[in-house]
Amino acid sequence: MTDSDDVLADLRHELWEAVLDGDAYTATDVLYQALAAGSDRETLLLDLIGGVQERVGLEWAADRITVAQEHAATVVSERALTALVPPAPVPAGRARGRVTVACVDGEWHALPARLVAEVLHLRGWRVDYLGAQISAAHLVAHLRRTGADAALLSSSVPVRLPGAHAMIAACQAHGVPVMAGGRAFGPDGRYARLCGADRWAADGRGAAEALEAGLAASRPPVVRHAVDDLPHLADQEYTMIVNSRPRLVKDTLAGVEEHVPAMRLYTDVQHERTAEDFAHIVDFLATALYVDDAALFTDFLTWTAGVLEARSVSPRCLIPGLGLLARQLHDFPRATAVLRAGTAVLAARADSDPEATP
Repeated sequence: MTDSDDVLADLRHELWEAVLDGDAYTATDVLYQALAAGSDRETLLLDLIGGVQERVGLEWAADRITVAQEHAATVVSERALTALVPPAPVPAGRARGRVTVACVDGEWHALPARLVAEVLHLRGWRVDYLGAQISAAHLVAHLRRTGADAALLSSSVPVRLPGAHAMIAACQAHGVPVMAGGRAFGPDGRYARLCGADRWAADGRGAAEALEAGLAASRPPVVRHAVDDLPHLADQEYTMIVNSRPRLVKDTLAGVEEHVPAMRLYTDVQHERTAEDFAHIVDFLATALYVDDAALFTDFLTWTAGVLEARSVSPRCLIPGLGLLARQLHDFPRATAVLRAGTAVLAARADSDPEATP
């Protein structure tokens, strides 16, 4: 480990303590001190703030911090990063170009997009940062008004992929190339390519480098529909599951209560959270069908299993629900195949942790 790595690790520890304590003033002081010591703003944005924010998510999943602490930590990070914003914008005549950075419709995790926007500011771009969840119509109107050279779309949650796909197509129909980024698009950007994005970037550095290399539209500016990119959607499984989501969740929850008598003793809050869990399962199932990739669903279940195990609950508790969903969707071959894969993943996980509470 180099001296700079040691310094960054120390800074990350100090910032983590401040963020965990909800102390925006100390967090900001940490960043000012790092700047005074010679650290560059881009490293502090991506490796320090970005690294601490990633830890926030991991600590919540491991049941070491609460939801309230997670939210407070994000707010502290957002406030503190203002210390790294350049004192003046790039003059219009000297900017590399003008780009728009936004979260896809329905995506509330805005901090990753903000980090990208600030890195691009530092690299000399004029950036319009639109923040969390913006509709395709409002985004396109903004792109047309400003004459943007590119749109950069961010999403952290895979269930936003169908909406992201529509936004990508809408931007490209008006001749604006699109770069996608965020965990929703897969670790290697596979879903960004599937949804027709012109480029994918893993982080702010990758986005800046791609723009500097030149980002041109890879598709003609024509209107296209989801099925044009994803012909498997012609089987209507995705559409029918989305349209029947309330019934699927309701019937599955009722069936699970019959199979698991202990659920009858649940409080209203426990019932509400269980209903939310099955709603998420249906949403991820639908999204896996949208991209035609069972791994999206099984990865979600693996993550969910880890969250449950951290709370001493066996992931086996989800298996009856998957079985009930499969019965309701017995005429949907792709959906039942995905559910079988999910059941196998959960069963294997449960068998490897026999001490967890059923």
